[in-house]
Amino acid sequence: MARLRSLSGFPEWLPAGRLVERHVIDKLCQVFRLHGFQEIETRAVEPLDQLLRKGETSQEVYLLRRLQDLEQGGVDSQTIDQRTLGLHFDLTVPLARYVLEHAGNLDFPFKRYQCQKVWRGERPQEGRFREFYQADLDVIGQGDLPFHYEVELPLVMAEALAALNVGEFRVLASNRKLAEGFAKGLGLPDARQTLHWIDKADKIGWAAVQSGLEGAGLTAGQAAAMISLAEITQSDAAQLVTAVKSLAAAVGSGGALMEEGLTELAALLKAANARRLGMLVADLKIARGLDYYTGSVYETVWLGHESIGSVCSGGRYDSLASQGSQTYPGVGLAIGVSRLVSRIVADNLLIPERVSPAVVVVAVVSEAEREKSDAVATGLRARGIAAEVAPYAAKFGKQIKYADQRGVPFVWFPAPAGQDEPDQVKDIRSGLQTAATVDRWTPPPADLTIGLARPGGQLSEQGPGESTEFRDLGASADS
Repeated sequence: MARLRSLSGFPEWLPAGRLVERHVIDKLCQVFRLHGFQEIETRAVEPLDQLLRKGETSQEVYLLRRLQDLEQGGVDSQTIDQRTLGLHFDLTVPLARYVLEHAGNLDFPFKRYQCQKVWRGERPQEGRFREFYQADLDVIGQGDLPFHYEVELPLVMAEALAALNVGEFRVLASNRKLAEGFAKGLGLPDARQTLHWIDKADKIGWAAVQSGLEGAGLTAGQAAAMISLAEITQSDAAQLVTAVKSLAAAVGSGGALMEEGLTELAALLKAANARRLGMLVADLKIARGLDYYTGSVYETVWLGHESIGSVCSGGRYDSLASQGSQTYPGVGLAIGVSRLVSRIVADNLLIPERVSPAVVVVAVVSEAEREKSDAVATGLRARGIAAEVAPYAAKFGKQIKYADQRGVPFVWFPAPAGQDEPDQVKDIRSGLQTAATVDRWTPPPADLTIGLARPGGQLSEQGPGESTEFRDLGASADS
């Protein structure tokens, strides 16, 4: 057999890690539903020409090929056309296509959430994968979309992240109109390349941004002015307005577009702080390099875990979805679920109490009596109690060890054939053993779900349909 070769960037969690991932997805989606968002799922592939509408992504798209096509010579870069398919690298472009195709059957504003895998051919590193889960939240309007959704969306995302109980998150916001208007006031005809460089600041530093801007044709003064704008960070709306207007006056910038963006960002900051003080901060280096953003833009940092980068980002887009004269403006954010899970698992921030969903292991007295054990398990499952039958009719001590290794809390001992005795159930945590019948025995409600331990904190209520819940198990979870 050929030696197995691992593929970097394609995470495969152990069962405990998958339980954490499932819990994160369930908690996020539960909050989305509480706010009236509807779930959809889109296909994994899109025409390549549609995927490339997002800008600066052509090198990241995985193309889809049939083996038959490859055997017949395949398709090279010179023959790529609208028939070429690529795996989607995010969920926003598929959403735009979905809205256009189904507009006649949707109610607007259309509030949707979506959690699916996406594929992106970038260099794997901490928190960055080639295959990963994203959880998206968007509101799409028909013709217009009120500004208040630009306030609502980051607040919903902040609530969803808070529900994970793994630390504090802060949303950093800016506005593309503000930045583009400021750039035009400086005499820059096209602000896109400037914003692309500003967006790299956290990765390459301001000195490299200055060099990049000058290399793109800006004067040293223009580059310095753009960097001064990007360095403004403010949590108070009035002070934000003062800082931006003072800078604009000092460098000879300004204009209607800048004023519009500044007004919107100040309104966002004021409204967000009124509902959740300190959750959102204006940070004008947030540019979001993708071309289609037109208004508010957001990035979210996980306090204490800033090294993994933004865990949630997005913004307002007005022209990504349009058909003839009809436009469908939207605003949305996407959470990098796999990025969150990778840090939660690596740092043991959540630890499943058990890896097996079974609540009971039904022991086997002898292989000749396995059918009786199967009947017990079947009866328990019919009542919604997860059960598995021991793999071997070994000594009961070994069967108990089998359950204990998987964290299964109970072992069921069927009465031996020919003996007029009741079945017994043992709680292997406490050692308590009692008589039981299949139609009446019920474990404690907490044991019907898989708890996740975390260091300190309070219990988090389990939502409808959830398979996991938080428990505070103190020192059993390592920080």
